[in-house]
Order: sequence, then structure tokens, then C-alpha cells
Amino acid sequence: MSSIVIRAEGLGKQYRVGERERYLTLRDVLMKVVGSPLNFFRPAQTELMWALSDVSLQVEHGEVIGIIGRNGSGKTTLLKILSRITRPTTGSAEVSGSVRTLLEVGTGFHPELTGRENMYLSGAILGMSKREIERKFDIIVAFSGVERFIDTPLKHYSTGMQMRLAFAVAAHLEPDILLVDEVLAVGDLEFQKKCLGKMEEVSGSGRTILFVSHQMNQIRRLCKRVLWLEGGEIYRSGPTAAILGEYEGALSSGQRNQGQRSTGTRTKARFVRWQIDGTESDSSNFLTTMGAVTIRFQVEVLAPIRNGHHGIALYNGERQLMWGWAKENVQLGPSMHEFCYTFPTLPLRPGPYSWQVSLWEDGEVLDMWDCAPDMIIATEGHQHPQDEWNGILNVPCQFEVCGGN
Repeated sequence: MSSIVIRAEGLGKQYRVGERERYLTLRDVLMKVVGSPLNFFRPAQTELMWALSDVSLQVEHGEVIGIIGRNGSGKTTLLKILSRITRPTTGSAEVSGSVRTLLEVGTGFHPELTGRENMYLSGAILGMSKREIERKFDIIVAFSGVERFIDTPLKHYSTGMQMRLAFAVAAHLEPDILLVDEVLAVGDLEFQKKCLGKMEEVSGSGRTILFVSHQMNQIRRLCKRVLWLEGGEIYRSGPTAAILGEYEGALSSGQRNQGQRSTGTRTKARFVRWQIDGTESDSSNFLTTMGAVTIRFQVEVLAPIRNGHHGIALYNGERQLMWGWAKENVQLGPSMHEFCYTFPTLPLRPGPYSWQVSLWEDGEVLDMWDCAPDMIIATEGHQHPQDEWNGILNVPCQFEVCGGN
């Protein structure tokens, strides 16, 4: 009997990228047909993008495989195809055994229901029977650490409490194959260690696991083999130590790899590197000051840009937008340019963040880059000691009791 439980051949997934039109009423539709019948029936202009391209792999029973790569490299798309959430555009995948997927913790949670009710709802959506949930109920609640609030509506939970309960439910699934996508970075550091310990327990039970993470220490602890995706393709694969060494070396250089996908449609310009001004070359992505900071993005322009548009965005580790800005009427000649941003302060809680920069001309993207490596905020913490009361900002303050006798 073959020990291979996942076999994929030539997987590819193509998406249409375009602006979704607002919802149209019947009156809107009739007015558009009467006013411009030819344009109404003409298909919308959209751009095609390959999120995954010609990916082939085999996974044996009991293997724990790490999947790494920059944002947009195709990691989540691969897991969605293997879990039958989405169909591939090309190729095929055969999966033997029961499969459970931890793509987004909190699937099925509703704010008006209590923690107890949400446990049953989320568990059912994830494939657990009512009897199985009842059997594991006390264990799940104890793992989450929200015993006191289990009969409180979820809308009164902090974000950290919701995430802990959601992971506790998902982590107690017992499938043959488990597909995990960046779900161990929930709650505070103590709970993250608890999550990682649970995943080690699952991996030690002989189950097959495909594990996506940006946390290399987690990959090292859990995985024997690693797939490195770039631009929707398998760029490297092999033993964990060798692949992670090469990957971290590429990220620490601060330069763009040739294997990284560009979402641009022309070759007139491309971003090539970024850095925090005034730092050493080996720590150019680490921010250690709460004071003024200058960020530099280097862009290579190969042909004149007359009517350019530049955009920038900053995301946290959960891909939540922290800040965005744009500049119109950008004009650049053929040369190497630097886009410099000076901030009075970046008062963000410590952790990894990612910059995304883009350059457009006449409505067409020239280049869009998720900058490598991530920006690491390594400033002193100025937040509440309990994770559920922490927010996004990390702002120093002075406290004193004023007035009184």
C-alpha cells in the first residue's frame, strides 16, 4: 500500500483582478441598457493573475512539512486547493484520508452568541460532531483560558480572548491530514507557546501536517522538510535547516529576489530594496527608536514616467492595514531613485510589519512589491501587561495622581 497521502501534479490557479462594480438595482440595469446597450453587454476589463503555477508535490503519511514564502507567493492558495475550498485552474490533486483546515481561526463565530454557543457552531463548521465537541468541551475551555466568560456573549470578549477560544476549538480536531495557515500567532506569548506545544503534540501522533508560517522558529521546531514558494512556484524544497538558512539569508539582505513575483504589467520600473535610515547594514529592517525615523525605498526606472502614481501601505503581522498614503503626478527619469518617508515616530507595538509599495502610470501598474524583509519593531513596550487589553499603538506616557489631599 502506498504511503503517499497527497499527490499534486501541475497545480495552477488563475484569478481575475479588477474592481468589483457596486450592486445594481433593476432600475440601474434598465437605465444602463437604454443609455448604452453596447457597453452594457461588453465584458468588464480585468487583469488575469496566476496565484499558483505548475506546482507538483508528494507528501507521505506522517510527514510534517513547512511552507514558507513572502506574502502573495501562493501559500494559502495551495492549501485551499488541497482542502477543496477552491478548484485549480490547471493540474490535479489527490488527497487520501480525512482533511481539516486551519486557515482562519474564528470561522463561524458570531458576536451575539455566547462563547459556549460559538464553540458548538465553529466546531460543527470545522467538521466536528456534537458528541465530539461535548467530549472535548472541558479540555477546549481549559486550553483557551476563558472559563469565566464561557457563557458571556462573544461581543464582550477582547480580540485576544476571541482568538484564544477560536484556536482552542480548531486545535482539537483529529483528522488524518491537517492543513495549517499562520494560526499560531494568536494571543500573548504564553498562549503562543501553548499553541506551539499543541501542534507538536499533534505532529508527534503520526498525523500528516502542512504548516504555513512566517515564524521560522516554529517551522524549525515542527517540520523536517520545507517548501519555499516564490511567485506562485516552488522555488526551493528540501531539509528544513538548509532551506531556512537560504531563505533567511535572502530576506536579511533587504534586496528583492529574482524569484519574487512582480504584479507589474510593464518593465519600466521596479522596486529593488528598502531600509530604515541610519541603521547598520545587517539590521536595516529593525526599528529600535521611538523618535523620528526615515524609511527609504529604492526604485529603478528604465524609461521616463510622465503621469505616475505612487502608493504605500503598512501592514501588521495579521495583514491588517496600519497606514496608507499616495502621491499623484509623479514624474521620474531613467535612473535609480529613492522614495524617502520621514515620520515623527512610528508608535507601533513590537513585532513584524510589512511595507507594500507600488508605482503606476496612467492607471496601469508598473510594479507592486511586498518589501523584503519584514520591518521588525523592536522598541520598548509601553502597553498593558495583559494581552487582551493591548491595542495597536505603543505610546509612552506618564502617570500621576493629581489633586486630592
